[in-house]
Amino acid sequence: MFEYNEAIAYAQAHEVGWPRDPAAEPARWGVHHDDPPPYNRLRGPVHARGGVSGVIRRHGREVAAWGEPDRADLTFSVAKTYLALLAGVAHMRGLLPDVDAPVAARLPGIGFDDAHNSAVTWTHLLQQTSEWQGDCLGMPEQVEHHRRVPHDPKPPTGKKGERRELHAPGTYWEYNDVRINQLSLALLHLFGRPLQQVFEEAILHPLGGGAAGSGWQWVGYDDAWVDIGGQRIQSVPGGSHWGGGVSISARDQARIGQLMLDGGMHEGRPLLPPGWVERMRKQSPVAPFYGSLLWLNVDGAMFPDASRSSYFMTGAGGHYTWVDPEHDAVIVVRWLDGPHATGFVARVARVLAASSANGTARG
Repeated sequence: MFEYNEAIAYAQAHEVGWPRDPAAEPARWGVHHDDPPPYNRLRGPVHARGGVSGVIRRHGREVAAWGEPDRADLTFSVAKTYLALLAGVAHMRGLLPDVDAPVAARLPGIGFDDAHNSAVTWTHLLQQTSEWQGDCLGMPEQVEHHRRVPHDPKPPTGKKGERRELHAPGTYWEYNDVRINQLSLALLHLFGRPLQQVFEEAILHPLGGGAAGSGWQWVGYDDAWVDIGGQRIQSVPGGSHWGGGVSISARDQARIGQLMLDGGMHEGRPLLPPGWVERMRKQSPVAPFYGSLLWLNVDGAMFPDASRSSYFMTGAGGHYTWVDPEHDAVIVVRWLDGPHATGFVARVARVLAASSANGTARG
């Protein structure tokens, strides 16, 4: 662990500026404040957070941890990647045989039937190029028009929430949490069961995560309930933009990163279809910096010091899960101030490169 001390100290010295208790200074907590009214409010529960924490795994074993790595905290848009993993589970179970098919072909009547949306495919939703139009659980997708997020290379084109002309599905990339929630709703209809239960049983519990009492949860907005087959089920969001979302520990998040590093295999058992992780890492033809709900570093633009094979799950509030196949590593850091993420990555990258050069033995 000692070789990572500089990186750990750097992270701990640069905690995100959000208050630890969202009730203490609500105006400084979260990202919903940037939305046009009346959508600039929380719709689901949130809770107090811990300080900077993290985990580093090399060659399949934990080599460093700091802060409170077992504390379950909201992880914001890191949860988007969970939806891509669930799409893989659906594919493996035969519920989603063709991810390039229009969503409406399997799920009529849930918002994909009109002339524009009928062309939206599962791949479009996973790559955030769907241009899906409409309201999802009371939230119009226009709220996210002109959304700006870190690592998005596009120049600003308008004011947040100001309507822009829509493009054909699959031809324009935009980070849009309402469309992500529509993907989650579609997956819920595919499985016919709460997604948090499916994720636990198919992914998290087999990895040894999500133990009773760990604080793991995935919850929806207070009013996000739908009827499926006579059951009243809460649809969960792919983040915590408007509250709700995933609460998980850094160690459990690292387990998920390890699963991806291992190509969807765990202890000789496939938890994801063969080639699914590679598919997730495939560059979107519209946005080559993005895969299927993953940020890519193929040209080093995201993090110059990270390997070009690296990919990232990121979330507001300073959540990064970094998977580095070149160095057989998974790095999780929580509540890191965003402008200092590059400095943290650089410090970890130096250790990874040095240990690889020295021929560090596999654990």
